[in-house]
Amino acid sequence: MDIRRNLPLLMIICFLSQMGGFMILPLFPLFIEEFGLSGWMMGVIFALFYVGKVIGGVPAAALYRKLGGKRALIAMLLLLAVCMGGFAVSSAALVFGLLRLVQGLASTGLTVVVRSIIGDGGNADNRGLYNGYISSSEGGGMVLGPVISGWLALHWPLSVPFLLVTVCCLMAVGAAMGIKSAAKAGHASGSEVNGQASQPISTAVKQTQTHMDSTTSPAYVTPRPIAQDSSTGLTGRQQLIGYGTVHFLEMSAYAVFLTYFALYAAHIMHWDPFAISLAFTVVGISTLAAAPVAGYLSDRMGDRLLLCMFGMLMIGIEVVVFLSTSSYVLVYVGMLIGGVGGACYMDSFFAHIGDHIPDEGRSSVIGKIVSAAEIGSIVSPLVAALLVEVGSLYTVFVFNLLLIAAAIAVQAVMRSRYRSKRV
Repeated sequence: MDIRRNLPLLMIICFLSQMGGFMILPLFPLFIEEFGLSGWMMGVIFALFYVGKVIGGVPAAALYRKLGGKRALIAMLLLLAVCMGGFAVSSAALVFGLLRLVQGLASTGLTVVVRSIIGDGGNADNRGLYNGYISSSEGGGMVLGPVISGWLALHWPLSVPFLLVTVCCLMAVGAAMGIKSAAKAGHASGSEVNGQASQPISTAVKQTQTHMDSTTSPAYVTPRPIAQDSSTGLTGRQQLIGYGTVHFLEMSAYAVFLTYFALYAAHIMHWDPFAISLAFTVVGISTLAAAPVAGYLSDRMGDRLLLCMFGMLMIGIEVVVFLSTSSYVLVYVGMLIGGVGGACYMDSFFAHIGDHIPDEGRSSVIGKIVSAAEIGSIVSPLVAALLVEVGSLYTVFVFNLLLIAAAIAVQAVMRSRYRSKRV
């Protein structure tokens, strides 16, 4: 696939899908009123979304290998369109929960497919930059989504924002249909073209699936593809565990922030809903602006893990700031720093994986890492809820800081092993 030619279309897809996701976030309190859902039921519905994200990565990677990037993108986007349209006409909590489950599956699947396309189509010199463009387009969607849905909810029936998100998903399907695929010359892993492949390519794809999914011969269940990278001092299993642990901790911290910052701002900082929404908008704007620059730096520095660690440090600074003050200006500056940190982490993390994992195993590894990390999105808010019961909302964000510190520590250990191997 010609990644430079298709990058604008991938950015459009990510912008529309991310905007749709953030459009529905402010609507859940309204759903409680309209459907009479209890707080516990809403928690179950939220959990089902993350359950879908957990189980969605590996099947999406398999779909990517079988159908190719273009068809896999179309499949995920159609699933999202069906979910959003279903939300607009749903009236039962059970249906709503099932739709959230499928939405989570498709959401993770979309991430896996897009990042795999970047990993396969890019190289060590440009993966960080290309991932930066993707993160930037997602940041743009994060900025516009809550603003649009909040305005619509004030002037139109609750179903209208969901219908608009459905239209956005269908527009993204149109963009995906415009993607052009082409065989990569000398590609040893046998990437498929428009989901079709010659017999040797098909055989290679099956061997890759055998290796990563542990569904056949033990000969293919060794960590050989990852361990082939001479720059690492870690075995394939150690790398997979290390990457998975880092992303698990990062996603755990992010889920705590998304779940509890609004409550903390309202009850501890005494902010109104508009000020809270503006904080999320600041994060989106900073991510939008910083992601391409972070990706460029990631490519030029040659030390992606260091930039990952620096990004996580900036996210920690964001948390420390709003724990220390309720000043609008200072907290917004902290959010600005945190948005830049998130861009640095995401761009460098996936680019680093692309650098160190060969083509034939990359999509499966990304799928497993993303799915495993989403477990943190389920567990960490539950742990935080217990901390609220025995402590306070302040305690929740001390826990958040511990997650961030642990992620930095794991990355530091992995980076030291890479550097010692090079020496």
